[in-house]
Amino acid sequence: MVRSDARENRARILQVARDAFAQDGGVSMNQIAQRAGVGPGTLYRNFPTREALVLAVYQHEVDRLVGSVTELLATLPPLDALREWTTDLVAAMRKKHGLGDALSPSAHQAIAEQTYGPVIAAITELLDAGKRDGIIRADADPRDFLQLTGALWRATLGAEDRSPSMLALILDGLTAHRRR
Repeated sequence: MVRSDARENRARILQVARDAFAQDGGVSMNQIAQRAGVGPGTLYRNFPTREALVLAVYQHEVDRLVGSVTELLATLPPLDALREWTTDLVAAMRKKHGLGDALSPSAHQAIAEQTYGPVIAAITELLDAGKRDGIIRADADPRDFLQLTGALWRATLGAEDRSPSMLALILDGLTAHRRR
C-alpha cells in the first residue's frame, strides 16, 4: 500500500519530468527534483536512473493515450475519435523522439515491446467502431495504420505542420467508399 503523499510525489515528478524533457532533453535529475518540489532521495527512490524516469514518463503517456479511447468513442463519431486520438498520438510520439537521446538501444527495444500491444489494441478498438458504423473499410488493419502514422510524427515541423493534411489523406484512405 502506497501512501497518498508518495503517490502524489510520484505523479508530480512524472508531470514535471514530462514537461522538462519536452523543453530540454538535457535537463538534470536534480533540476527535475527541484521543479517537482521533492528531494533527490525521493526522486531516486521512485526512479533510480534517468533512463527509468524517461521510460516511466513514456509509459505514462502511452497509458493515458490507450485509456482515452473509450471516452473518445463515447463522445465522438468513430472517424472523429480516430482523428483526435491519432493527433494526440502524434504529439506524444514527437515528445518521445525528443527523449530518444536519453535512452539506450535496449531501452528503445523495451519501450517498443511494452507499448506495441496496447497501442495496437487501442487502434483496433477505434477501427472496429468505424467498421461497425460503416465508415471505415472492412480491411483496415491496425498495424498498417500505425505504420502509416509513423510518417506523421517524423514529419518536419518547419514553417508549416503538414501532419494534419497527411492525416486527412490517411483517414480518407480508410473510409469505406460506397459503390455507385
